[in-house]
Amino acid sequence: MSQTEREAIEAGTVWWDGELFSGNPDWRKFLAFPSPKLSAEELSFLDNETEQLCAMANDWETTQIYQDLPPHVWQFIKDKGFLGMIIPKKYGGKEFSAYAHSQVVTKLATRCSAAAVTVMVPNSLGPAELLHRYGTDEQKDHYLPRLAKGLEIPCFALTNPHAGSDAASIPDSGIVCKGTWEGKETLGMRVTWEKRYITLGPVATLLGLAFRLYDPDHLLGDKEDIGITCALVPTSTPGVNIGRRHFPLNAVFQNGPNWGKDVFMPIDWTIGGAKMAGQGWRMLMECLAAGRSISLPSTSCGYSKLAVRATGAYARVRSQFKTAIGKFEGVEEALARMGGNCYMMEAARILTVSAVDMGEKPSVVSAIVKYHLTERGRAVVNDAMDILGGKGICLGPNNFMGRVYQQVPIAITVEGANILTRSLIIFGQGAIRCHPFVLKEIEATREPDRRKAVRDFDAALFGHMRFALSNGVRALLMGVLTSAWVRVPGEVAPEARRYYQKVTRFSSAFAFLSDVSMLVLGGGLKRREKLSARLGDVLSCLYLVSAALKRYECQGRQAADLPLLEWSVWDAMFNAQNAIEGVISNYPSRVVAWFLRRIIFPRGRDYVVPSDRLGHEVARLLIAPSAARDRLTAGAYVSKSETDPLGCLEAALEAAIKAEAVEQKIRAAQKSGTIQGKGPEDLAQAAAAANVITAEERSILKRAAQLRDEVIRVDHFPQDLGLSEAIRPVQPQRAAA
Repeated sequence: MSQTEREAIEAGTVWWDGELFSGNPDWRKFLAFPSPKLSAEELSFLDNETEQLCAMANDWETTQIYQDLPPHVWQFIKDKGFLGMIIPKKYGGKEFSAYAHSQVVTKLATRCSAAAVTVMVPNSLGPAELLHRYGTDEQKDHYLPRLAKGLEIPCFALTNPHAGSDAASIPDSGIVCKGTWEGKETLGMRVTWEKRYITLGPVATLLGLAFRLYDPDHLLGDKEDIGITCALVPTSTPGVNIGRRHFPLNAVFQNGPNWGKDVFMPIDWTIGGAKMAGQGWRMLMECLAAGRSISLPSTSCGYSKLAVRATGAYARVRSQFKTAIGKFEGVEEALARMGGNCYMMEAARILTVSAVDMGEKPSVVSAIVKYHLTERGRAVVNDAMDILGGKGICLGPNNFMGRVYQQVPIAITVEGANILTRSLIIFGQGAIRCHPFVLKEIEATREPDRRKAVRDFDAALFGHMRFALSNGVRALLMGVLTSAWVRVPGEVAPEARRYYQKVTRFSSAFAFLSDVSMLVLGGGLKRREKLSARLGDVLSCLYLVSAALKRYECQGRQAADLPLLEWSVWDAMFNAQNAIEGVISNYPSRVVAWFLRRIIFPRGRDYVVPSDRLGHEVARLLIAPSAARDRLTAGAYVSKSETDPLGCLEAALEAAIKAEAVEQKIRAAQKSGTIQGKGPEDLAQAAAAANVITAEERSILKRAAQLRDEVIRVDHFPQDLGLSEAIRPVQPQRAAA
């Protein structure tokens, strides 16, 4: 294990992931985890300033008109303290909880990606977080108040063209030397770097910079290769090249490269001062464990809530073959996936940020939610686009999903590419960090005292053997007896009791499978990325199911939400089962594979895909106003104005449901021969004349038709797509879909 690997593993803490790795998770402990709550100040900020910001910015204007957030929106963000949510109050910040931070980003992501990312990044892995944890008092006193007030715009530069996911190998370097600074000879560093993909970089005034520091003249000590170091560099420093922009899939949050060659900077610019030189990788890993738990999971939940709420409404308002499209089984199937995924995503987001607020730095869990929430978010958006059809692919002010669809791959790519997160990190780190004995065995091999090393290794090894054997026996017994005898706390919801038992069974099977894999494959398991990825999938699914069960309990066991819980749990357990089968089927030893299958699946595989009946119940929740639909999309920005696309959809949904009862009267009268007509308007007129419907009911039909026509229209533009029009947005004419 390299030093950087060791620092990455030791940076985070073991939390519920350790219980899932134990083979016998403590559900009583899990249920005792507190549910996160907003303070009065945090709730006010969410309901007022955040709501105002949502009203001020939208994806169409930022991407098509300004290519940025409008100047007045930038100023609002600075003035209202959005850039200082994690900064302590004594420095002028908000000092919000991780939960409040996540709630703000989630709401913004339901409205405008540029606003969400602009607020998210300074409050995640960056100068403010690094300064707060590791900065000197002088650095904190100078920079944190300026960052909190928006007087400084921060960015953090890690990624090099030759080191993306393999960030520890960055070639950017600094040499410790003496130079002249402000007219005085100063101990400093001469740094050369090339960075890209740096969010807020083009407008940043304060650059957080990661590079490898060398001390060939031993000005700091005996070591020559000091290691990765983080420094704070004002972007006005001579030699800093910054300001150019990338254009990532039509997203217009500020993002771009920066570089410098032999730029001299004082050693005091190192975050934490000279004593923290070489500690940069540890600092980054410790901060990433918390930051990755919040940022992308929050944005993914945000745009998924938008997709679920808006697409569900559209599916009820839009009709084909005289039937709302949301009632077609094919569309129901997509809606069910959207609802189930959204329920589980939000559950995992809230559970994870609650861990951060409890003081955890859940490195493995943060990788799980980063990967699975961005992937499920992508699935939600894809399903939404399939349902919307032409409405979704024609960009314009009335398209609420087009820009989201374009920009989803960005979340897949950043903060650790998803392919590598799944195949290398989730199980790769989890097997060492979460396992109760593996890290102890590794540490014993590094013990210089041979006698102590043998004693510690033997204790860990024999403990490991007992652990593996007990989990194998438990997995077999629970497989044979269907885990019905497994004890769970009596306070769990009776309707969810079997799910706790099933997770316990799969936890034992996963722990046993992991141990056998480490025994059979040894160090080669690290190179068997496909097997490692599938083992990570099992751990991930167990965590996601735990989150869904926790959400159901915390929200008061709402009976109307039970279909959402059941669909999401069945889907995740089916995926976990398939992942286990995928490991066994691809085992290099067929004898071991035969043995594992008999132990883990002695009666065959239990889980199948969620039933059509269950999917129908979930889909119904999405296409009608209800408390369950509101809980599912809680925190989404919903305008009350009918000139706003989502506000119009909400009004159209309510009107469509009212009109359905009236339309049923008209169809019955037409079928009986009481009235005749060629089209909806003729039939309504005839029904009114025959007193089949009242004047008020005819008004209901008229309003529903008007709103429906508005909802299904798509935007169109002049030949030059409006490029010759003024900078201010102009409402284009619209054509029916």
